[in-house]
Amino acid sequence: MADAAGTGPWRLLDGPAGVLHAYATPTAPGSPPVPALLLCHELPRERGSAPDVGRTYPALADRLGLESGFKVATGLLRGAGGSEGDFSAAGWLEDLRFLADHEVGDDGALWLVGFDLGGVLALRLAAEDQRVRGVACLGAPADPAVWAADPDALLRRCRATGVITSRGFPPDVDRWAAELGDLRPIEAAHQLDDRPLLVVHGSEDPDVPSAAARALADAASGPVELRLVPGAGHWLRADPRVVATLIGWVERQR
Repeated sequence: MADAAGTGPWRLLDGPAGVLHAYATPTAPGSPPVPALLLCHELPRERGSAPDVGRTYPALADRLGLESGFKVATGLLRGAGGSEGDFSAAGWLEDLRFLADHEVGDDGALWLVGFDLGGVLALRLAAEDQRVRGVACLGAPADPAVWAADPDALLRRCRATGVITSRGFPPDVDRWAAELGDLRPIEAAHQLDDRPLLVVHGSEDPDVPSAAARALADAASGPVELRLVPGAGHWLRADPRVVATLIGWVERQR
């Protein structure tokens, strides 16, 4: 079926919070297993933008799969792009775990690529899941707890973008906001051990300062590549320089 934004085929999965939209590059029946890569999207910022979060992800998945030979999957986490449920940091992490289990299984190898908050979630999942062999963070904050400094303002933003629509959610606003601090991306980067980390950031990012990229790279305990893209802002996945950097990094993981 078409996604909520009218682009690309999405499958409907029975996710932890209800229907979850997912996409994966096709594999031929009977073909040998290939490495898997999972894309994790950003937390939307613009009013009413939640339905459009996944608009370009299938095309990016196809491009990465074609160039690298990986199976590339992505999903629209609860509250985004037509997936059921309401946004919370813990809920999005649960959805990402679910997608990893669905696309890879218990014995497979997995690489994670996350944009904005998706990069933070990728690091946190990698810290607890040894199936993850490498992580790429693009435009990711080093301290998402800053976003939770004013829980009511954060909730208003999430309602305005559309990732929260249920009345009465969350039941405890302070605890809901504090879940962002529980992700601890600096600690998670250190827990990668010898697994590779790619950090990409726009030099003119108005939403997340480039110092966040340096902090994540400095915290990494294994091989790390830091790329600051001159003149780039926060919207990185449409920048051909960023896509080329990401493709090169993925190809080196084979």
